[in-house]
Amino acid sequence: METISDSLKPCVSQPLSAKGAGLAEAGDGGTMLKASPAPSKPPRLVASRFAMLTRFHAGYFRISLALSGQALLWRTLSDRSTDPSALHPLVQSLPSAAFVLLWSLALLTLFALCVLYVARCVVRLPAVRAEFRHHVGMNYLFAPWISWLLLLQATPFLRPEAPSYHMLWWAFSLPILVLDVKVYGQWFTRGRKFLSMVANPASHMTVIANLMTARAAAKMGWHEGAVAMFAVGAAHYLVLFVTLYQRFLGSDSLPAMLRPVFFLFFAAPSMASLAWCSISMSFDTGCKMLFFLSMFLFASLVSRPTLFKRAMRRFSVAWWAYSFPLTLLALASAEYAQEVREPAASVLMLALAVLSVLVTLALMVFTALRPNDLLPHDDPFFAGTLPAR
Repeated sequence: METISDSLKPCVSQPLSAKGAGLAEAGDGGTMLKASPAPSKPPRLVASRFAMLTRFHAGYFRISLALSGQALLWRTLSDRSTDPSALHPLVQSLPSAAFVLLWSLALLTLFALCVLYVARCVVRLPAVRAEFRHHVGMNYLFAPWISWLLLLQATPFLRPEAPSYHMLWWAFSLPILVLDVKVYGQWFTRGRKFLSMVANPASHMTVIANLMTARAAAKMGWHEGAVAMFAVGAAHYLVLFVTLYQRFLGSDSLPAMLRPVFFLFFAAPSMASLAWCSISMSFDTGCKMLFFLSMFLFASLVSRPTLFKRAMRRFSVAWWAYSFPLTLLALASAEYAQEVREPAASVLMLALAVLSVLVTLALMVFTALRPNDLLPHDDPFFAGTLPAR
């Protein structure tokens, strides 16, 4: 017994290495015993050539919204004498090729983003489905169609009376109608998708899409269709505004990184004033009331810079959310200046238009200098849309 116990001591006392070759020496005989396998670690995400498509999402259409909005702004200011004493001489002094170049840049950007998103739908379909269930991400599914409608209204190659213009309007508006039925239906029929549960500032994108469709229809002379789309957008805007107001601007459901989306608060009434101006063919009292509401909301946000402090620590694609609302506000101010013909309105239009252009140019510079920050690994959309492994 003593001999046997002495022969087992080397086997017991010899430590087994879990991270080595998985074998241990046993006794004098030199026999090799396999150690128990080390506990498996959770699998890590392996980078692939499609990793960019996983982190890419509909929120990147903020870039096309900003550029397309700028194209419409300069088309509006250059087509007619909005105010001879303000921006019109400056716009007329620019070469006509400058506007065509801006419109072409917006078109190429939107086309490239659409191609990337189609590729994402093909190779990352689970992520697209998860994005549709995301309380912020689903709202930006309206963004590409808004961008196309903006470019359609700003195009220098088609007139609203052209049959091809009408066909393009249908092509860009039908997806918005389909999304309306889906999103608005969820808001008042499904418990976890009730508006009070998912409302956030990005929800204004659904309203802006309907109002943009109404304005484009009114430009073509389709009065009844324009009124119908305006009614849908206006009704949901009233409910959404009250819901967000009661939820303290939805701050509990929006990550700090996405705080620039708060600028959509004044984008919706600005778009409503533009849409109703096209329907009624004058910037009447209703349009002025919506414009003044958007100015009040704009002043309320810019007077609280600490709200955006955390979002401004590092450049991200969310910064592009500043440009599009400012452009809509500048467009509404141009219509207002055209109607009242007062110096104060001209100064306001000049200030907002210049601010909109400067913000867009600054965002383009930041994007060119820091392209790697456009696809961060801590993007709230990426965390919410990553498919389960």
